Amino acid sequence: MSMADPNTLICRRTLSWADRLRWLRRFRRAVAAHGRDLARVIAEEVGKPESEAYVSEVLPLVASIRWHEACAGSILGSRPAWGRPGWLLGRTVTLQRAPLGRVLIIATWNYPAGLLGIQLLQGIAAGNQVTVKPSERSPESQRLLVRLAASCGLPDGWIELADASRAEGERLVAHGGFDKVIFTGGSGTGLTVAKMCAESLTPSVLELSGRDSALVLSDADPALAARRLWLAFTMNAGQTCMAPRRALVDRSVYRAFLDAMAPLAAGARPVRLVDAIEAQRCTTLVNEALALGARSLSGVAEAASDGWMRPIVAVDCPAHAPLVHGEHFGPVMAVVPVDGLHEALAMHRRNAHVLATSVFSRSARRLQRNEAFVQSLGSSVVTFNECVTPTGHPGVSIAGRGASGWGASRGEAGLLELTRPLSVSRTASWTPDAEPPPPRMLGMLDHMVRWWHGARSPGRLEHPARPAFEGTTVETPATAGKEQHG
Repeated sequence: MSMADPNTLICRRTLSWADRLRWLRRFRRAVAAHGRDLARVIAEEVGKPESEAYVSEVLPLVASIRWHEACAGSILGSRPAWGRPGWLLGRTVTLQRAPLGRVLIIATWNYPAGLLGIQLLQGIAAGNQVTVKPSERSPESQRLLVRLAASCGLPDGWIELADASRAEGERLVAHGGFDKVIFTGGSGTGLTVAKMCAESLTPSVLELSGRDSALVLSDADPALAARRLWLAFTMNAGQTCMAPRRALVDRSVYRAFLDAMAPLAAGARPVRLVDAIEAQRCTTLVNEALALGARSLSGVAEAASDGWMRPIVAVDCPAHAPLVHGEHFGPVMAVVPVDGLHEALAMHRRNAHVLATSVFSRSARRLQRNEAFVQSLGSSVVTFNECVTPTGHPGVSIAGRGASGWGASRGEAGLLELTRPLSVSRTASWTPDAEPPPPRMLGMLDHMVRWWHGARSPGRLEHPARPAFEGTTVETPATAGKEQHG
């Protein structure tokens, strides 16, 4: 009896890496060919200038596709599990990554092609079927992107496009039967998505917004910091999740920093936010800060009108002003003077939404090598002498923590997020059965293990001391203040 060909038994709803690589190449060419069309539709939908849409979305997306063409195969490829212990002689273990199955992407509107495009290509590169629920605010640009992706040689139904309504998103999360849900958006909606996923034990990736800090240290170049921060918090009309909400500036360079940023603030032109309510919220927070003693660097603080507002730099902000907390999504930045790095870090750590932190210093190389300092910032992205722009590198992953979400997207970590680990072992036929040794052999085995690992004879083991907490009473609200007996 001949053995069946394993290839004939594989489910047809799988894509080989060769198929995925072929699709990536076609998708890259399609995006490059229609980049101006994508930028034009984005500009019409969300009010972003066409040139900005092209540079901030189309170019990073094309670069990310090419990066996955070059790197995804090795990231997802099989590899041996190194470091086999001696008692597993005759056994080999291979580590693999397997597709999850079906992935739902609930897209966001602030970078409708850039963010969705990378999540979509990673879902396909990992071997999954993908359903996209476009944002209600940018459905046309995202439909165009999905149609381009679906036209590049995938099996029918491998990419599905859902209705853009909020109700459809809720239905898909609750009843779609997906293996993972990716949501990008605000913390409030993200919490709702997380609760709905928990009902069916569906894993999720939540990429929620940060409310991040920029630290301008005493040895920083204040003019450089002013220019880079201005670009970061005004790009995309301030609607960037990794843009700084506050600048914590050392007093020794504070005046020079304001002098460098003042002409930028004075010459700012009004920009249109997608959400008129959010524009009004920005105005309200600025006015509250002004009432607490802050001042507008340009000398004026114009009210938002029908979603339009002029970028505002609020300086001399008291640390307790709501604007400093960063609960806004628009072209406004609070500037707070601080006395040294210690105070800057203390203020930075009060923030629960941590995604990307910027540090300006002429000692950037030394600080970058200080792992304890970098990790203490709590962000998944730390940029020195720059904001936002370096995150366009295709290998950079974004991973929120705390109120900024969980899971990873983009880069190697984002690609692995859309797979599951799989270990496959093979045992040679000559190996003995894995049975416990007979009792008479245990002493010899123990002696050999101690000799091999350099462990001394344990000697006589004393009876462990009684744990300090054993028999004690833990005070609770119900027992507080009451005498305990027993």
